[in-house]
Amino acid sequence: MVKIKHRQFRVPILSRQWISRAFRSLLVCFLTANAFALIFAQERAGRTLTPLQFEIQKQRERLSAADVEERRDAVMRLKALRHPDASRVAVSALKDNLAIVRATATSAVLKLPSEEAAESLIPLLDDKDEFVRQEAAYALGQTRSRTAVAPLIERLAGDKKDGVRGAAAVALGQIADEAAVVSLAQTLSPQIGLPGSRKSKRKPNELVLRVAAHSLGQIASRAGVPALVATLEDEKAPDDVRREAAFALGQIGDPSARQALQRVLSARDPYLSFAAKKALRRISATP
Repeated sequence: MVKIKHRQFRVPILSRQWISRAFRSLLVCFLTANAFALIFAQERAGRTLTPLQFEIQKQRERLSAADVEERRDAVMRLKALRHPDASRVAVSALKDNLAIVRATATSAVLKLPSEEAAESLIPLLDDKDEFVRQEAAYALGQTRSRTAVAPLIERLAGDKKDGVRGAAAVALGQIADEAAVVSLAQTLSPQIGLPGSRKSKRKPNELVLRVAAHSLGQIASRAGVPALVATLEDEKAPDDVRREAAFALGQIGDPSARQALQRVLSARDPYLSFAAKKALRRISATP
C-alpha cells in the first residue's frame, strides 16, 4: 500500500491592526463605488433632457436672478427658442416687479395657443406702466384672439396715453373683429354719430387717427365707411390720415364711397390723389 503523507498548513494569526486597515480599505472602496454610481446616475438623468429642454430649464432658473438684466436676457432667450414650452415658462415674467421685464415678456409668450396667450396678456392692459400696456396691446393683436377685443376697445377709448391707444387700434385691426368698428370709427371721426359711440373731448392724435383708418380697412366692414368718407372729405384733417382713409375705402370696396373718392382725384396732395385712384380701381374690381 502507498502511504500518503499529509502536509501540515499553518494558519497565520492576523493582528487586530491588520484587520482594522483591511476594513478601512474596504469601506473606502465601498463609499467610492457608491459616489461614482451616484454621479453616473445624475449624468444619466441629465442626458434624458433634450437640448431644448435643458435650455428652457436653464432660462427658467435665470428668471429668479437678482440682476434685472439677467432676467430680461432670460426672457429674450426663451422668446428666441420659439416653442410653446419656452413661452409657458416666460409667462411668469409677466408678473416681474420691474416694468422692463414685464414688457419684454409680452412678446415671449406668443408661441402659446392663441387663447392661452391672450389670457396671460390681458391683465397687463391695466398695468400701471404705459410701456407695458402698449407692448401688451401689440402682443394681443398678434394672438388674433377675439377674447382680447373688448379689453382693447376699453384701452382705445379710455387710456390717457396716445401710444397705448395707437397700439390698441393696431391690435384691433389685426384681430379684424367687426365688434371694434364702432370704437375705431368714433376715434377716427368723432362727429359721426354711430350706434354705441360716445363723444370724446380728447384732442385727436395724428398717429392714432391713421392707425384707426388703417384698421377699419383691415376689418373691411361697411359700417366703417361713413367715418372714412367723412375723414376723406375733411380738408382740415392731416394729409396722411386722409390718404389712409382712401386706402381703407378701397379695401372695403363699398360702391357708396365712389363719389367721395372721385372728388379728391384733383386734390392738392398728389399722394392722396394716387390713393383715391387705387381705391376706385379696387372698388370697380369688387364683384
